[in-house]
Amino acid sequence: MALSTLSPVTACTPSTFSSLPLFGAEILHTTATPVTNYTQTIPSSTRYVQPPITVTNASFCNVTITYTHPGLNDTLTAEIWLPSEAGSWNGRLQAVGGGGWTAGRYEPSYARMAGAVYEGYAAATTDGGIVPGAGPEVWGLVSEGNLNRVALENFGERSLGDLAVLAKGAIRAYYAQDPVYSYWTGCSNGGRQASILAQEYAAAYDGILAAAPALHWPQIAITRAWPSFYMDLTKQYPRKCEMQALTRFAIDACDALDGVEDGIISDPEKCRKRFRVREYLGRSIFCSEIGGEVRISAAAVDVTRALLEGPRFANGDFMWFGYEPGTDLSALVVLDPGCTGDEGETCTPASLTDPLTPLSWWKTFVLKDNDANLNITSLTHAQYDQLYLTLKKVLVPVAATEPRITEFQRAGGKMLTFHGLADDAITPESTLHYFQEVSTVLNNVGDFYRYYRVPGLEHCSRGSGGQPSHLFDQLRAWVENGTAPGASPVTVTLPSNATMEQLICPYPQKGVYQRDCGRHSSSEACWKCM
Repeated sequence: MALSTLSPVTACTPSTFSSLPLFGAEILHTTATPVTNYTQTIPSSTRYVQPPITVTNASFCNVTITYTHPGLNDTLTAEIWLPSEAGSWNGRLQAVGGGGWTAGRYEPSYARMAGAVYEGYAAATTDGGIVPGAGPEVWGLVSEGNLNRVALENFGERSLGDLAVLAKGAIRAYYAQDPVYSYWTGCSNGGRQASILAQEYAAAYDGILAAAPALHWPQIAITRAWPSFYMDLTKQYPRKCEMQALTRFAIDACDALDGVEDGIISDPEKCRKRFRVREYLGRSIFCSEIGGEVRISAAAVDVTRALLEGPRFANGDFMWFGYEPGTDLSALVVLDPGCTGDEGETCTPASLTDPLTPLSWWKTFVLKDNDANLNITSLTHAQYDQLYLTLKKVLVPVAATEPRITEFQRAGGKMLTFHGLADDAITPESTLHYFQEVSTVLNNVGDFYRYYRVPGLEHCSRGSGGQPSHLFDQLRAWVENGTAPGASPVTVTLPSNATMEQLICPYPQKGVYQRDCGRHSSSEACWKCM
């Protein structure tokens, strides 16, 4: 289909969108509101895979559709923004995902939609039937003792298929033609949503960008709970400065493995062999928390070892992957104010109000009673194990772990994934594990699915690693022109606060600095994928 009609042919009124089809659903309410002079500056750290952009005086038709699935007693809302100026639509759809327990329709997704609309895309998002920002302690139970399985299914996958149908229907109603190409972008939960689309709605999007995807939801939950639980279990509460120092020591030990000292770790596998945390026991460091010298404690060494190894069952068996060396471990060891970390002190992790700690999950998904009077320190290792096993059963609708994405491959879809190697929210090895599973069960995976590891990048953005802001353009070129993506440029922040141009590479290739460039050349030509 050619990009022929690039302007609206109908009015931005509810009647234009009154007959959108959605199998298995009933439209409850539709609004269509003209928006003009929309202005916003959006950094690349918000757009994840696209450059920063300043949106100025954008105009679009905001179509908001509220609907239900009859018999399920649910309410979901999809929101679609359609460029409204003559000749402003580029013939493409870009849907955007959410984060955490938010499916979409919150400030970060609106910012990404604004950028997409300004660049000519129709944009779309969904609330997944859940109030943005509300965790399962709010909606996870329909009543005491009864899980809200409909909400889990809506949030996990059903709303994603619905959104693709509604967005394309709205585009058809407004422009009198279908989008020529459709894309999805998202990070964290948005990356999980992207992966669900490839696994369950193979024809919904031509190109999918699944960044730092929360694929293995039960494992992510149990890993996020591991630091607080392990400190409680062993009664070890290291100081923040100790964990910061051990993070620095890991970087110092492994920084130069890629041929250049840039303050980040690019080869976590080699680093795990080189960095031996027990060698730093008793090392003297300056601790800003007390304004003086302290020695690295046995507690700090043991907690660091546990976080790098990852959660284990009570008998020591592997449960899930740990965090990578170079991750800011101090961000995972958060104690209540007043806890000094002195040896022998009984502290409490700042976890009683954290929805990603054992207590919240135990109450909602195991006890099914959010009013239970439970002390977090009373959770035994056997109960922690049971929490994981329960989450694996309960959160099936949310997990995105099916490697046989054959239909997506057959449909001609293309997918790119990236994961920061300093991610302290979702362990990067979980994404590598999934990519390797897909590569095992399918042939010619590189023809439709490629994975990038980004040294030094934290969860979706931030950190010293460079933001992979060129990946969306590379995905689009792959979909529309058949140009398969290779190296992708990033700008790394050095310890001196200077910047350095580098390359990230599709796995299993790694970016390697060429020695003939000197010590710190800023040219990306000094990097090669090897």
